[in-house]
Amino acid sequence: MCNETSHSGRIVNRSADKFTVGIGNVEVIRLYETTLLGETAQTWLPDFNRELVREHEHWLAPTYYDPESGRIPMPVHSWIVRTPRHTVLIDSCIGNHKHRPGLSEMHQLSTHYLERMAALGVHPEEIDYVMCSHLHADHVGWNTRLVNGTWVPTFPNARYVISQVEYDHVLRAITTGTSGVPGWFAPMYNDSVLPIVEAGQSVMFDDTYSLDDTFLIRHAPGHSPGHVRIELSSRGESGVFCGDMLHTPIQIPFWQWSSRVCDDRALAAQSRKELLSFCAETGAVLLPGHFEFPHVGHIVDEAGSFGIQFMR
Repeated sequence: MCNETSHSGRIVNRSADKFTVGIGNVEVIRLYETTLLGETAQTWLPDFNRELVREHEHWLAPTYYDPESGRIPMPVHSWIVRTPRHTVLIDSCIGNHKHRPGLSEMHQLSTHYLERMAALGVHPEEIDYVMCSHLHADHVGWNTRLVNGTWVPTFPNARYVISQVEYDHVLRAITTGTSGVPGWFAPMYNDSVLPIVEAGQSVMFDDTYSLDDTFLIRHAPGHSPGHVRIELSSRGESGVFCGDMLHTPIQIPFWQWSSRVCDDRALAAQSRKELLSFCAETGAVLLPGHFEFPHVGHIVDEAGSFGIQFMR
């Protein structure tokens, strides 16, 4: 599918219980919650064209796309990043006991997310930072958990890093009753965002945010107004956590195709192209939030489009 080149990162562990990527002297561990199965490429991507995708079916099917049903499975996972100084959680999935009207696959879940975290050797008290790519229901749910009827921060010692643009957008949408706001917006804000702010654990940033010499967060809008990409650097190697800039590998060769839930589909495509170009030029590991195994890979430029070399 693409030529072998020199890239960042290496797979440290790829067992059924633990998937770990090494980038420099940083360890990146996948923390799985659940898989969403209700979408097809035809419904999720308004510009989807079966004939154009057909030439890519040899690598997309059956893991990432089923040609007959059109189904595109979307696992939901966090990334735990262990640096020499900090333990960081990238996005916090859906969460348990959350009221999500209109989102049947995310409504009132009871998953083993925290048990899986403990099995990976990490406990909530150890998390120093939670970095939110954006404020959507499948990326902020475990920001909080229900304790004696009250939503409290799941990670009591963490600072939750949130784009001010994204926060203002969500708050404005639910307080002004903006037309088209989904029914889950207000519950999500009230149970998974507001408790963090009220606890004094939120850190809002306007432009970029950096942590040590390891993380740089920059805006990558389109899927949502304040969506960000989270860049990781260590000892000359790099990776990018891209949140919902891509939901499926189909959007790598067809980067122009944004999802039906993107706030600004044209802007999302522009941000996605910039991301893929960055990864292709630098050799950074692409670390998506919704790709099936092997979850991560390297992007290559393919004559004006892009391909991916999955890490195995």
